[in-house]
Amino acid sequence: MTTLTTALAPGSLPARAEASYAAKRRRKLVVAALVFAALAALPYGIRDVYLQNVLILTLMYAALSQSWNILGGYCGQVSLGHALYFGFGAYATTVLFVTYGVLPWFGMLAGGLLSAVVALGLGYPCFRLAGHYFSIATIVIAEIGLLLVHNWDFVGGAMGIQWPFNPDSWWTLQFARDKIPYVHFAVGFLAVVWFVTWLIEGSRWGYWWRAVKDDAQAAESLGVEVFRSKMAAAAVSAFFTAIGGGFYAAYVSYIDPESVMSFRFSLLFALPAVLGGIGTLWGPLVGAAILIPLTEISRSYLGGSGNGLDLMLYGVLVMVVALARPEGVLSLFRRTRKARNEEATP
Repeated sequence: MTTLTTALAPGSLPARAEASYAAKRRRKLVVAALVFAALAALPYGIRDVYLQNVLILTLMYAALSQSWNILGGYCGQVSLGHALYFGFGAYATTVLFVTYGVLPWFGMLAGGLLSAVVALGLGYPCFRLAGHYFSIATIVIAEIGLLLVHNWDFVGGAMGIQWPFNPDSWWTLQFARDKIPYVHFAVGFLAVVWFVTWLIEGSRWGYWWRAVKDDAQAAESLGVEVFRSKMAAAAVSAFFTAIGGGFYAAYVSYIDPESVMSFRFSLLFALPAVLGGIGTLWGPLVGAAILIPLTEISRSYLGGSGNGLDLMLYGVLVMVVALARPEGVLSLFRRTRKARNEEATP
């Protein structure tokens, strides 16, 4: 059964298939609870501060890649300009906290809502484009945003903004001596994005988005509201990307345009999902678990002599996956399980 034949509602499945599908989704939820609990306990066994930092970045990029996956993976709209929303979240959180004393929690929410509104505004003209033209448009818009922030004195311009030093507190999301709270926030952030994606995947919107990804014209002929589907996916994706930007700003305590809005971030949001399995629940986490430690550790050990090596690794990994497993690393496990089932069947 293809996605298009079930695009209108999950309830269109036969009763037996519907029960099997519901049980499968419940199993995913149980597995997710176990995985996130294990990730939350993981930092207690890692005392090395550098490795804790790698873990935080891995979890953060997994969440951000899952956010990108909502639009790029499930809806099939490949955006390469998500650094714009990441930067909005970082700057909204930082400016509100440093200039007006607003707690980062509210700053992240404000940045998320702002980014969702901006995504809807940009989506109105950009979703008239298709394929590579849409991707190019997102790159151009993100670069325009980067240049504007570079020359905007109110947000620090090219000099950036330094967060004030405060005592360790969950209220201000500042922990100078202990990174474990950051790990827990990153795990919580990943869990929330994963759960929202899980909810969407089994909803009418999830079916619509996958139908749009498969064939927009065929989906529209079945009654799917293609334009509204794209706009909704863009808003949700931008919202969570901005939340991640706010967290990153609190974590590093200093931001400037290049450190939160460069094109490199847009790649880092998309590549884990592509590597692990685009349009899947676990693909972004699997991809981030491979990509981020590999690039961070190689850059750390090679130092200046390895400048640009991370970009080379990105390119090599994408080429290998595209040639060997176009569906991502997760397809290895699916094919292995399918082969075992076939062997077990008499």
